[in-house]
Amino acid sequence: MVRLKNSLYWRISLGLMLLLFSLGTGYLWITSFTAQRFLKEQNQRLYGDIAPHMVQEVKPLVNGNVDTTAIQTIMHSMMIINPSVEVYLLDTTGQIITYVAPYKKVQLSEVSIAPIEAFLADQQQFIEGDDPRHPGKENIFSAAKIEEEGQLMGYIYIILASEAQTEVTSSLFGSYMLGIGAKMFFLTLLGALLIGLLALWLLTRNLRDLVQTVVKFRDGDYQARVPASMPGELNDLGQTFNQMADKIMESFDKIRSIESLRKELIANVSHDLRTPLSITRGYVETLLMKGETISAEQRKQYLETIHQSSERLSRLVSQLFEYSQLEALQIQPNKEPFFIGELVQDVVARYQVLAWDKDITLSSVGEENLPLVHADVALVERVFQNLLDNALKFTPVGGRITLELKAGKELVEICVVDSGKGIPESDKQLIFERYKKAEPQSPLAAAGLGLAIVKKILELHQSAIKVENRPQAGAAFLFHLPVFQAG
Repeated sequence: MVRLKNSLYWRISLGLMLLLFSLGTGYLWITSFTAQRFLKEQNQRLYGDIAPHMVQEVKPLVNGNVDTTAIQTIMHSMMIINPSVEVYLLDTTGQIITYVAPYKKVQLSEVSIAPIEAFLADQQQFIEGDDPRHPGKENIFSAAKIEEEGQLMGYIYIILASEAQTEVTSSLFGSYMLGIGAKMFFLTLLGALLIGLLALWLLTRNLRDLVQTVVKFRDGDYQARVPASMPGELNDLGQTFNQMADKIMESFDKIRSIESLRKELIANVSHDLRTPLSITRGYVETLLMKGETISAEQRKQYLETIHQSSERLSRLVSQLFEYSQLEALQIQPNKEPFFIGELVQDVVARYQVLAWDKDITLSSVGEENLPLVHADVALVERVFQNLLDNALKFTPVGGRITLELKAGKELVEICVVDSGKGIPESDKQLIFERYKKAEPQSPLAAAGLGLAIVKKILELHQSAIKVENRPQAGAAFLFHLPVFQAG
């Protein structure tokens, strides 16, 4: 980890040095280019009027012919005074008629007229023209028209920086710029590098603290958190890590809780399954041991007990399977509009026989013309079945069970009320949680998975179930279903 941190630091440092070197090189090039342009413009401003003065002193053309003697004399005199210039006599199209320049160094026979006309139009602007000695290159110049009786006869074209001057100037300028530029460059580079390395060290120091916190968390110190004193974006990163760590700890707590509850569920289910299995096994062993010695009436009684235990076992397994599917979200509601009143009447009719056997009055009370509800009719029917099974189990002989329906604007309220003993306050928070189990002495200790399944089904319908004890009655289980909205 230390090697990685150092590697990151030095990689950033190397990148910073390369960046500063590139910027320094660019700075030197821009400075050199600007300085050279300054020198050229300065020379053109200082000596740009040489050609007009020359034309005033001598007539290069006489009756349209070149006065060779006069022009050569003045050209040589000018070069003696200022040997850096090169003088060219041009016709009106830019053809070179004659010149004073190093022998065999002139390689062009003509120059462009456009820069000359621009220079003559405004001598204050910086203009470069063709250099006859170097095809394709440009140089500063002075120019003037040669006129005879108001008619343009040609031009005097003077290159202000000869090849010798250019070589000397470039050498001196390069040496000067190299000296001062190198000093400024290295001083700037060293200062910027030191400041940059210090800034990087401070930045990576905070980053190292962040990495160390992450490593501690990875190695099992789940209380490790990034301090809130980090600067800028690192503080945002640290706080994001802290929030992530808190979420992970919450998830760990939930996983531990769920794992504990699952173990409790397995223990409770094992207990629920063990009872009918033990009863069945006991009576089967009795039948096998006694054989023909028991009466037909006892045999029938034993077989009925075995049948009841097997049915109870079958119901428990079925409920467990159904609850597992609901908990894993393998069952999704197929919602459709239906009349809740008709479904209640059907369920009541099917449970009347069971109610009569226990001498319990089963009925429904509701408004007429109840609206359509939007839900899964099969799952809602399962809710009614489990609630009625639970009510029949805890309603005494001669008691009463009532299904109450009340229509609202957006919801239909449904309530299953029995006349049992009600539910102890300590059990109200447990009866819908299959992971929990009531005290053994509580009648809810044998409630099974029915109410837990009811809760899961209603959660799939974005609804919830509540339980309360009513005066002069028993427990009331209340839930809502949404009214179907057409269109």
